[in-house]
Amino acid sequence: MLKVSEIDVYYGDMQALRNVSLDVNQGEVVSVIGSNGAGKSTLLKTVSGMLRPRAGSITLNGSEISQAPTSKIVESGISHVPEGRQIFPTMTVLENLEMGAQFPRTRKVRRETIEQVFTYFPRLKERLEQKAGTLSGGEQQMLAMGRGLMSLPTLMMLDEPSLGLAPVLVSTIFEIIEQINRQGTAILLIEQNVFHSLKISDRGYVLENGEIALSGAGSELLENPHIRKTYLGL
Repeated sequence: MLKVSEIDVYYGDMQALRNVSLDVNQGEVVSVIGSNGAGKSTLLKTVSGMLRPRAGSITLNGSEISQAPTSKIVESGISHVPEGRQIFPTMTVLENLEMGAQFPRTRKVRRETIEQVFTYFPRLKERLEQKAGTLSGGEQQMLAMGRGLMSLPTLMMLDEPSLGLAPVLVSTIFEIIEQINRQGTAILLIEQNVFHSLKISDRGYVLENGEIALSGAGSELLENPHIRKTYLGL
């Protein structure tokens, strides 16, 4: 479905990703873990067209997207829920959700999609006319994910969805990610909570210093001595 092949990505003269390759197959949950500054967010920004690789290729269902406009990438089926939520604070919950359905295909079914979003996030329905900036941190994360679903993605990329949330909300967010995946949406997940992310993942990649250091099944990586020592503190 998504194939990232040997990409190099730079910020000016500084190389952030070096020869990075990964795959996400239809219906999978794939995690990318690594320390701060390893290049995880850079990877998602490159897939979504916010950054351009200097070398390598990115394909979605066989079509090259590495130089495509971000709007075209979203329209082709990839949504990106960025770190820090990036909602529109002065707009209502409803207006934020509607911003996620900006293409003809998604505008036609916008009302139906919003109702589907409410099945995952019923709390948003209760706050439909509330300004997004007045929501709690957990509610804002739900709104960011809901907005991402409004584009009807086949692949949803989530950057640190549990960051800053209370433990009980962390569990809720991971349960919802699993629900979304069970409905057929593939997930590419970046998450500081390594245990939770690998536990729900079919496969995972470890990104260290801008390079893929390890990859394998989520369950295998959870038992890997390096992962247990470096990322789980065991």
